[in-house]
Amino acid sequence: MNTVHFLVKPLLDLFERLRVVTMPEMKAALGTRADVTVFRKLSTLPYRSSYSERGRFYTLDSIAHFDTHGLWFCREACFSQQGTLLDTAEAFVQAAPAGYFTHELASQLHVPVKDALRQLVQRDRLHRQLCGDLYLYTAPERTRRQAQLALRHSQAQADEAAPEPLRAAIVLFYSLLDEQQRRLYAGLESLKQGHGGDRQMAQRLGLDADTVARGRQELLTGAIERQRVRRSGGGRPRAEKKRPNS
Repeated sequence: MNTVHFLVKPLLDLFERLRVVTMPEMKAALGTRADVTVFRKLSTLPYRSSYSERGRFYTLDSIAHFDTHGLWFCREACFSQQGTLLDTAEAFVQAAPAGYFTHELASQLHVPVKDALRQLVQRDRLHRQLCGDLYLYTAPERTRRQAQLALRHSQAQADEAAPEPLRAAIVLFYSLLDEQQRRLYAGLESLKQGHGGDRQMAQRLGLDADTVARGRQELLTGAIERQRVRRSGGGRPRAEKKRPNS
């Protein structure tokens, strides 16, 4: 038998029997009181810790059977292919077509996620946007974030009977708009909302209220740059090329 496998055989037998184990159980199997001894043995195996219960459960990659979302639940423990709760929450929000409210993500991951989401926002790994009375967590990248907010908005406004292809088409349409077109779209929707529309659309689409107001005014006055995304003179100044000294 391979020497390494011989040294960790008690652990392998324990994992095979229980599938998911705790540190005290591994200590008992190895006949030690030291955590460091257990981790020394574990380092030779493809193991992972749970993202639930503060990582107190352990399993082997060969034992875990992850679902289509990359999750596996066993013996009251939650495991993810992403690893930690922070990495898992970030990956789920980034991939979500319409972002996640806290309670939605908690239901999906089967653990409280409020603190994890707060940390991710503080580290600029996620964006938090007030949507109605709740905070919606979305991707930090602006284009992706606006697409997620647009779909969430369309879901909230659309009739329950509206077909899924229609909602998908709305998101696709918004994602293809350039900067000016998105501003004008937000301004148009603000006009439909009436009083307070600028603030509502700013929250839903991840824009500044001033940007929405500008789009609304451009529509009302017809002062629209038809050939440009930005007004003339906008953006970074052109870099002046330097000629080498002769």
